Amino acid sequence: MHRAALADRGATTSKQHTAVKIAPEFSGSTVHVLDASRAVGVVASLIDPERKKELDRRNREDQKRLCDLHRNRRDRPLVPYAQALRNRTAIEWRQEDLPEPSFRGRRIVEDVSLEEIAEYIDWSFFFSAWELKGRFPKILDHPEHGAAARELYEHGRELLDEIIASRKLSARGVYGFWPANSDGDDIILWRDDARRRELLRLPMLRQQERLAEGRANRSLADFIAPLESGLSDWLGAFAVTTGIGAEELASSYEKDHDDYRAIMVKALADRLAEAYAELLHERARREWGYGVPEKLGVEELIAERYRGIRPAFGYPACPDHTRKRALFELLDAPSLGIELTSSCAMLPAASVCGLYFAHPEARYFSVGSIDRDQLEDYAGRAEMTDREAERWLGPNLAYDPGETS
Repeated sequence: MHRAALADRGATTSKQHTAVKIAPEFSGSTVHVLDASRAVGVVASLIDPERKKELDRRNREDQKRLCDLHRNRRDRPLVPYAQALRNRTAIEWRQEDLPEPSFRGRRIVEDVSLEEIAEYIDWSFFFSAWELKGRFPKILDHPEHGAAARELYEHGRELLDEIIASRKLSARGVYGFWPANSDGDDIILWRDDARRRELLRLPMLRQQERLAEGRANRSLADFIAPLESGLSDWLGAFAVTTGIGAEELASSYEKDHDDYRAIMVKALADRLAEAYAELLHERARREWGYGVPEKLGVEELIAERYRGIRPAFGYPACPDHTRKRALFELLDAPSLGIELTSSCAMLPAASVCGLYFAHPEARYFSVGSIDRDQLEDYAGRAEMTDREAERWLGPNLAYDPGETS
């Protein structure tokens, strides 16, 4: 029996979660792919007797490695949460590093076309969906699979041009800025410029691993000015989709028995969603002021050679998917046709959401393992039971929830 564990940007599975929690429950191949559009190579290998053997061998070796890493990570020494909190990122807070955005609150994006978005596509990940690994455009000249890559790219560009011309996919987006400060490991969004009435609290997690001298235990809350600083900071948020119409278009190809194009529609919709997130972040940095001097090409944008970060809930720096619910309410994303499932997966699948941090010291990082003391503190701040928090943060737990403390 074959099982493929599928996960999109909003789903709660991961490659490690599949290896540690799902694969041991099945005797057959249990393969993780990033989203359904990337399953084509896996499925093709599973139905081919020779390729299946090699895929299964490599997959089991990789999952064993991930299980070993998971065990090793859980065995690494952690510091008490209170100690980790004291060892936060050291930042010299200055008001001049905290520019005020040109507007506050949410704003719907109504002036961006698919044609403009397409200019921001990172084509490297398009090839990954078809199990062709390599950076674009170098992959087109790859000695082994360059010919296949060139053919795939030609077909992808042709279909993309058709989609843009026919407007069979729709792009929708919303973003905004809110007055913000941090309070411990919470980020407070304020209703008013006087910063007296709270709009929302976003609880964050902190690295708890014992680190070398001089290294901070990071939390995203570190990159927002603390309440006690008396400074006025800001937080941005966004949600975009290019998946409106994607399921219908893919289904029309499936009805014509054209699975190739059906899968390609989903792969292109995914790439457009990521491109839209990149485009909108560029706009947000300009409207925040600090991005006005930027003169970056698409390759430099893809390489993130700009100030600021846009982490997404469910990813390493903020692994709790449930915080998307507050984010969607803040942005009123459902009014644009972007919904959350009960497992906090986004629909349409070709959607991206996250936060904008502007401080020059803001960096991406992985929270990693957390201990029971932080889990209990986080659960209280997130208004969840300990059991709920353990269920959502299972891959990050450095202890067995079944064990008594």
